[in-house]
Amino acid sequence: MATLLLLRHGRTTANADGILAGDLPVELDEVGVAQAEQARGRLAGLPLAVVVSSPLVRCKQTLELALPGVVPVAEEGLRECGYGEWSGRSLKELADNPLWSTVQHHPAAVVFPGGEAMAAMANRAVTAVRAWDARITESHGPDAVWLACSHGDVIKAIVADALGMHLDLFQRISVEPSSVTAIRYTPQRPFVLRVNDTGTPVSALLHKHRPPAEETAESDAVLGGGA
Repeated sequence: MATLLLLRHGRTTANADGILAGDLPVELDEVGVAQAEQARGRLAGLPLAVVVSSPLVRCKQTLELALPGVVPVAEEGLRECGYGEWSGRSLKELADNPLWSTVQHHPAAVVFPGGEAMAAMANRAVTAVRAWDARITESHGPDAVWLACSHGDVIKAIVADALGMHLDLFQRISVEPSSVTAIRYTPQRPFVLRVNDTGTPVSALLHKHRPPAEETAESDAVLGGGA
C-alpha cells in the first residue's frame, strides 16, 4: 500500500499567542514561515503522487513554502476540529472551563459548545485519509508516496487510529508545528513509521517549557497541538 506523510502546518500567530484558532483564518508567523521552509529541504525530491490539504489558510501557506509549485487538493475531512464557541479564546482561559478536564481525560465524549464532537472529527479525518490512500494505491501502485497537510489534533486522531488506540488516549501523542508523521496502511494493519519528526537533533527531545501563553497544568495536553 502507499505511504502517507502527514505534515502539520507551521506555527501561527494564534499558536504563538496561546489562542485556540479552530476555523479562524490565522496565518503563519515568522517562526512558522521558517519551519515551512525547513520542511521544504526535508521533502525535496520526494516523488509525491498526490498532495491533499485542509482548506484552511495556514495549511495552504505551509504547502506553498514547503512544496513550491505543487497545487494541493482541498480535503474537508482534514479541516481543523470545529471548536465552536471555544475558537479564538485563550488556552489559559479554557483550562478553567469544566469541559477542559473531559478534553484531557475523555475526549471521545467531548462535543464543543456550538461546534463539533471530537469523535466526529476523528472519524471524518480517518475516513478521508484511508479513502485517499486506497485510491492512490490503486492508481499509482503500492510504492506511491503521498502527503496530507493538516492540524495537530486531526493528525493525532489519525495516528491514534493507526496505532489501534482509543481516542481517549490520543492526548498522549505530540504533533508539533511542521512535523512529519509517516503511516503505511496494509490490508491487515497500518504501520506507523514515524511520528512528530521535526528533523531536529536528539537534544530537542528533552523537556521544553511551554510558552507562557500556553501554560496549563503540567500533565495537560495543549488543545489544538500548541506551538
